[in-house]
Amino acid sequence: MPVTVSMPQMGESVVEGTLERWTVREGEWIEKDQTLCEMTTDKVDAEIPAPASGVVTRILVPEGTTVEVGADLAIIDPDAKATASPQGASPAEAGSAAAPARPDLRSEAQPGVDAPRAGDASATPLARRIADEAGVPLEHMEGSGRAGRVVKADVVRYLDESRAAPEPAGAARPGTLGEFLNKMRVPRYVPRPEDTVVPFTTIRRRIAEHMVVSKVVSPHVGTLAEVDMHAIVRIRERAKSRFREVHGYSLTYLPFVVQATVRALREVPRMNATVVDESIVERAGIHVGVAVETERGLVVPVVRNADHYSLTGVAEAIESLARRARDRELTADDLQGGTFTVSNPGREGNLYGFAVINQPQVGILRMGEIVKRPVVNEHDGEDQIAIRPMMYLALSYDHRIIDGVTGNGFLYRVARNLEGGDFEV
Repeated sequence: MPVTVSMPQMGESVVEGTLERWTVREGEWIEKDQTLCEMTTDKVDAEIPAPASGVVTRILVPEGTTVEVGADLAIIDPDAKATASPQGASPAEAGSAAAPARPDLRSEAQPGVDAPRAGDASATPLARRIADEAGVPLEHMEGSGRAGRVVKADVVRYLDESRAAPEPAGAARPGTLGEFLNKMRVPRYVPRPEDTVVPFTTIRRRIAEHMVVSKVVSPHVGTLAEVDMHAIVRIRERAKSRFREVHGYSLTYLPFVVQATVRALREVPRMNATVVDESIVERAGIHVGVAVETERGLVVPVVRNADHYSLTGVAEAIESLARRARDRELTADDLQGGTFTVSNPGREGNLYGFAVINQPQVGILRMGEIVKRPVVNEHDGEDQIAIRPMMYLALSYDHRIIDGVTGNGFLYRVARNLEGGDFEV
């Protein structure tokens, strides 16, 4: 009996995904659990395995198409005979041939999904539903989907920008912030023939959208602290050889900074908060996102309940997340639910820099490179110059709910935690 392969649920908040690539062609035999296609969502990439062995008789979704969870992707027939060879049509061509009358699957009526209505802008069913519930017109939105189609992220961005638009007292209400931005005359460069044009990947586009939204929503303020890492360097030097022998990877400075941050978050719960409408919600759990650079862009997996871990436990959690990020094995759940983020851009001249807040959090801490410098210390009541390993910590915080005293106090606690050296490896 033929088996229909559907778009799976890939995390509690994932409602749609883009089919990036088919790894098989129509008429090919595929084994159970062999990768059938690759999907990209706004949270994570994933490979969709075949639920059964058989011949792929129909590919229902062309590459590049965005579909909702539960949408049919392909049909596998265990009793059919393979007809395609490796030199056959490409998956993209097969997908187009399989559905010539279906240029955009999501515009078709599906169970529980309304069909497009006359006069609507081109939009996915999910985007249309969100816009209807919010009472906003689709024609005012600029679509970022294929062929300019409005997707969920466009509607969410439009609503965020609308809420952020001020209404001056005694004046007629101006257009929304989204309309203002759409009308802005941003200088545009026309590529020359000798230039190299690199189109945005799906993940790069998501990162760009997320960064722009964050800067619009949160008034960023930055504060800087200089930290004497002498105590941490000594602890790490004593433990690093044994640590590598036991655990199989290097002990870096990042777990120390994360644990120092967790302690400070306990003392300053306002930094472990988020903004919901006109309320401040101080989160009960401390879930620290750790920025990881991969070949496809920056991702921020989350160490959940980071305050429950020892230093070694934090190191193990970070190592596991970083490895799975590089191997493209993260799940959607690994990337959501963070309450604060720590970023470590690494060495090579990184003195300090202010990172963009990872929404809906209200703060992000960025590490600088540890550099030996002469500093003035006091010893037995006398000033003396000593060579110390120094590092800058740069905190970006949301000035809507974090005042200067709170932001500076939090950063001071992180710095003192590190300089105190009270860590066990």
